[in-house]
Amino acid sequence: MVYFPQGYNKDTTKQWPVVLFLHGSGERGTDVQKVKKNGLPKLIEEGKQYPFIVISPQAPPDEGWEEQMMYRFIKYLRKTYRIDGERIYLTGLSMGGFGTWSIAMKFPSLFAAVAPVCGGGDTADIWKLRHMPVWCFHGAKDDVVKPEQSYRMMNALKKYNPSAKLTIYPEANHNSWDSAYNNDSLYIWLLQQKKYHSERKPLKETELSEYAGAYVQEDHDTVHLIIQNSKLVVKEQPDIEVIPSTSGSFFVKINDEETEVQFHKDRKGRIDYFILFADKLMRFNKIK
Repeated sequence: MVYFPQGYNKDTTKQWPVVLFLHGSGERGTDVQKVKKNGLPKLIEEGKQYPFIVISPQAPPDEGWEEQMMYRFIKYLRKTYRIDGERIYLTGLSMGGFGTWSIAMKFPSLFAAVAPVCGGGDTADIWKLRHMPVWCFHGAKDDVVKPEQSYRMMNALKKYNPSAKLTIYPEANHNSWDSAYNNDSLYIWLLQQKKYHSERKPLKETELSEYAGAYVQEDHDTVHLIIQNSKLVVKEQPDIEVIPSTSGSFFVKINDEETEVQFHKDRKGRIDYFILFADKLMRFNKIK
């Protein structure tokens, strides 16, 4: 189910922000009209207008929101509609709230911001949302998905992302989505967010030199970082540059995908290891 904002068909060159809405378990099936039962599709059906595209897919009967399927779906949407790739937002309620968490953690580079409603999930990969604007909602009286689910997710996330927001509606049960999606502040906040990108910070060769050296991972893989043409690069693959970032960390860029690298200093201010934020956290200790 697709909603287009006013003006979409007038300017055929403009790219639009998009909100991807994931429904709950009760709306699964083959009748797409069921998706209009709650959340954004319901409000649109009632006449609410938004300044962005709204995509509301329907999950198959007895299935949840599968990450790889949604990845392919989003790639299809970007080829089909005039979507601003820097402003793709993900939200969902109940089962869709769980899906929002899991899909965002699986493919964080796809989204500019996420807003899970009365959901939860596995916190093992929550660190992947360290740069993601997150606004989470839950009802304090929810007896279907306990609010502890959102507390647990947010407590884990805030260790990496202190600016993540949680709103608890004191009197709401499982239908906290009514309050969340009727709150125009949510949409104002979403539209303020753009996809995170690392920005290069110029460093002198003398400053880069302290990061050079041999680093070994737990499984004994060794990486040598060297200075070459005033850049910090991987000796074994000199086309891979370890780029200093304005955020204070570093990053590498491979096939247009950014992977963060965080160096750690000991009490004497000397580099002793770095963490590579790849599909999993990988620590490389500096060989003294």
